[in-house]
Amino acid sequence: METSHVSALQLKHAGIDRQIQQERSRPHPDDATLQGLKKRKLALKEAIYHD
Repeated sequence: METSHVSALQLKHAGIDRQIQQERSRPHPDDATLQGLKKRKLALKEAIYHD
């Protein structure tokens, strides 16, 4: 896989990680939002390391 493509995926992965941390730090985190973010993060991780 192209290095620039992997780098872009890693940046997206890090961004989603930040979103998860922000959601968790809220007084009442939304479980559905967290679940969706975690699924997106996992999909990106698989795309990064699958190739």
